[in-house]
Amino acid sequence: MPGIDRSVISHNLAVNEKCKPVVQKRRSFNPERSAAIKEEVSKLLAARSIREVKYPEWVANVVLVKKKNNQWRICVDFTDLNKACPKDSFPLPRIDQLVDATAGHETLSFMDAYSGYNQIKMHKPDEEKTAFTTDQGLYCYTVMPFGLKNAGGNLPALGQQNGR
Repeated sequence: MPGIDRSVISHNLAVNEKCKPVVQKRRSFNPERSAAIKEEVSKLLAARSIREVKYPEWVANVVLVKKKNNQWRICVDFTDLNKACPKDSFPLPRIDQLVDATAGHETLSFMDAYSGYNQIKMHKPDEEKTAFTTDQGLYCYTVMPFGLKNAGGNLPALGQQNGR
């Protein structure tokens, strides 16, 4: 996926410098889960959403969640990194205000941000802070992953920025 150019928006991590980086101990997985992780890593590498990394200061674990269709959802446990980042005060839109704003209009148009998180790139110096460990090695995100504390505010912020 091409994504949005970094000059328009990128996700920065405001990590408190007083916080010591955490390297989580790698968890082991059974063969079924390991295969699911390997498959997802291959997809993310092919899409250039992640890249290999050698010596990151922050390392998180992969977490697997079983979906209703018996497939695995692959997540990364950014708990330690999130603790080191202050909460962003960007106000998320309220649904009632969005609905009220449509009153009196004959036509509405919507933009579906397909894989919206993966459209916003990580700030280059912050990529390695999103590192995670697998049996295949260490990887970091080049795009904004799910699970980061302030990631949810970037999509509405982008919409407001482009709406001006």
